[in-house]
Amino acid sequence: MDLLEVHDKYYDRVRKFILSSVREPSIADDLTQETFIRIGENLNALREPAKISSWIFRIAHHQVQDHFRAHKRSPREEIHDGLVNIEETPLQKKMEQGEMSQCVQDHLYLLPDSHRTVLILADAMEFSLQEIADILGITLENVKVRLHRARKKFKAILEEECTFEVDERNVLVCEPVNGRERR
Repeated sequence: MDLLEVHDKYYDRVRKFILSSVREPSIADDLTQETFIRIGENLNALREPAKISSWIFRIAHHQVQDHFRAHKRSPREEIHDGLVNIEETPLQKKMEQGEMSQCVQDHLYLLPDSHRTVLILADAMEFSLQEIADILGITLENVKVRLHRARKKFKAILEEECTFEVDERNVLVCEPVNGRERR
């Protein structure tokens, strides 16, 4: 598979994954471009072509981590500084149409990075547990543990920080608890 084929096949998913982490479209575009530059530089060195998807998303994951390290910021700080400007993507639309409202998305960033990443990969991006293990470079058991802990912690955060009701579309809607500021 050449770089053009890889780009055409994976670009949208890589960008969605990066955007779900950095939440700023222009930064997501830059990191996606850097991801594909790295892919292009190393595509011929790929040892297991059958695992190209995991390899690509591992590169994207590292780009996101490098971004936050370089700027000494966390996704949570970006939210609190008002830098959030999410453009409408199919992933965002899916999340807003019942899987996660904006309130739930905002609270997702209260999770530690390791929990948030595995939760996004599993529940929003729908990767298998083995694919997540390959992407993050951890064992399958570690993925299972992180995912279980992430879901448990996320549930506790939502129960503490939000109220839930069903709207006129029969969609579960989350609202912040009145009078309580987010962390």
